[in-house]
Amino acid sequence: MLLWLADVLANYWSGFAVFNYLTTRAIMGVLTALAICLVIGPWMIAKLNHLQIGQSIRNDGPESHLDKAGTPTMGGALILFATFVTVLLWGDLTNKYVLITIFVTAVFGAVGWVDDYKKVVHKDSRGLIARWKYFWQSVAGIGAAVVLYYTATSPVETQLMVPFFKDFALDLGIFYIVLTYFVIVGSSNAVNLTDGLDGLAIMPTVMISGALGLIAYLVGHYEFAQYLNIPFVKGTGELAVFCTALVGAGLGFLWFNTYPAQVFMGDVGALSLGAALGVIAVIIRHEIVYFIMAGVFVMETLSVILQVASFKLTGKRIFRMAPLHHHYELKGWPEPRVIVRFWIITIMLVMFALATLKFR
Repeated sequence: MLLWLADVLANYWSGFAVFNYLTTRAIMGVLTALAICLVIGPWMIAKLNHLQIGQSIRNDGPESHLDKAGTPTMGGALILFATFVTVLLWGDLTNKYVLITIFVTAVFGAVGWVDDYKKVVHKDSRGLIARWKYFWQSVAGIGAAVVLYYTATSPVETQLMVPFFKDFALDLGIFYIVLTYFVIVGSSNAVNLTDGLDGLAIMPTVMISGALGLIAYLVGHYEFAQYLNIPFVKGTGELAVFCTALVGAGLGFLWFNTYPAQVFMGDVGALSLGAALGVIAVIIRHEIVYFIMAGVFVMETLSVILQVASFKLTGKRIFRMAPLHHHYELKGWPEPRVIVRFWIITIMLVMFALATLKFR
């Protein structure tokens, strides 16, 4: 919206042309989303408290979590609102990659909202039935994959790029759709599994989103892409605005979600944020780099898979409790220590992943 307005006003005063620059709009995206969250956050928390939309706590979890019962949840709606409004203001809504990302994020957010609503308002511990949850996730994931595949205009858009190799890429063909589906749906559920402690999921999401935004800018810039020997995909630079909006919204949410949390994001936030990161990673052709950045999400997911498999096959558990962050809590680590150490791991992984752009 403001991009269009800036184009019009630039005809009367050239100073407005600064808002045509992607870097300017990306910076404004961070500040706008952050401001929206900080302004609306207190009102939303008060509203959730008034409606008694509080988190229920598992009885078999760490005892330290029992005090969190009743803390407002579904706060992820604040993140989505701030992100979408910011992209509406500063993004190019004619860009297909922006529209696809908004679509995927919105659908996964809607699935999470229904799941949260059933759990919190209807007091149904099952939430949205699993088969319906995965059905709608699959609809969005496959839908985005098919659109991206059949609208690709160059071979590089459906190739798998491998870090550390300068001229090596795998032609995926129709398997691109399969990979895209698993990245989007897998990323969504991985972030959801990680969202178990105050601020644990949102800060890695912020860091990864910022890194993906930088890569999106580079991938969409022909000269930078050529210099770094990374794929050039025209139009992907616009995703930098979406990513920086997520950064700003995530930091604004962290203001209220930091230990001890005043609000939880719920599935409406976790499922949508994970899906957003996944679809952006696919569009900018850096799935493996994203896999490295999201190492904490991957560890959390693997801990659940290994725990379930071990118990079913041997009747024994590998971890004291899964996901992994609960294992360390039950070992005696205070919650803030678990959170900050997982943040530090994410910082190192993101730095390493960004370094692969140069080490080719």
